[in-house]
Amino acid sequence: MRVLIVEDELYLAEAIRDGLRLEAIAADVAGDGDTALEQLAVNSYDVVVLDRDIPGPDGDEIARRLAGRPESPRILMLTAADRLDDKATGFESGADDYLTKPFALRELVLRLRALGRRPAKGAPPVAELGSVRLDRFRREVFRDGRYIALTRKQFAVLDVLMEAGGGVVSAEDLLERAWDENADPFTNAVRITISTLRKRLGEPWVIETVPGVGYRMSA
Repeated sequence: MRVLIVEDELYLAEAIRDGLRLEAIAADVAGDGDTALEQLAVNSYDVVVLDRDIPGPDGDEIARRLAGRPESPRILMLTAADRLDDKATGFESGADDYLTKPFALRELVLRLRALGRRPAKGAPPVAELGSVRLDRFRREVFRDGRYIALTRKQFAVLDVLMEAGGGVVSAEDLLERAWDENADPFTNAVRITISTLRKRLGEPWVIETVPGVGYRMSA
C-alpha cells in the first residue's frame, strides 16, 4: 500500500509517515493542497490521508476533485473537525472514512488496511497464485500451507507481484509502489529484496526474472 499524507503540521505529518513505514505502508507527505495535487498527478496512491484545513485548495476541494476521477485513491479525512455536520460535509465531499484528532496511530493503520481491502481495482484481501497465498489484512504469507516469515519490504514487493497475477512488473514499478518518493531510482534495493524474497519462499523458485524487463510470479 502507498499512502499520501496531506497535513500542514509538519511534525505530525512526519510522525504519521514514520509510523506507517514501520507497518510496511509506503508514505509520502504534502504540506498543502497544491503540492498534494501535484503529487497525485504523478504518483499512484491507494489512500490519501487528508486534513481538511490546509493551505491552498482545502481538503474538501481535493476530495471533490478526486471523487470525479476514474480509479481514484480512497480518502481518509483526518481532522480536528469532529461535529456531525463536519463529518457529513466530509463524506459528501467524497471521503471514504473519517478520523478525528487526537487519534491512535494503531487505529489509523487499521482503517487504512480496511480501505486497502477494497481499492478501486477491486483486489481481494487474500491473493493466491500457484502454491503461494498472501493475506493482505493479516499480513501473512503461506506456501503449500507453510507459514513464511517476511520482512515488511519483502511483503510489500510480493504483494505487488501477486496483484499482477503472473504479469511482468518492472523494477521501476516495484520501486514506485513498494518504496516511497525518496527512493533512489539507481538503487539496487529491488534486486536485493527480490533475491532475499525468492530464498524465503524456497524452491522451486516462484519469482522469475525476465531479463531486461522485470519480474513475475509463476504458478
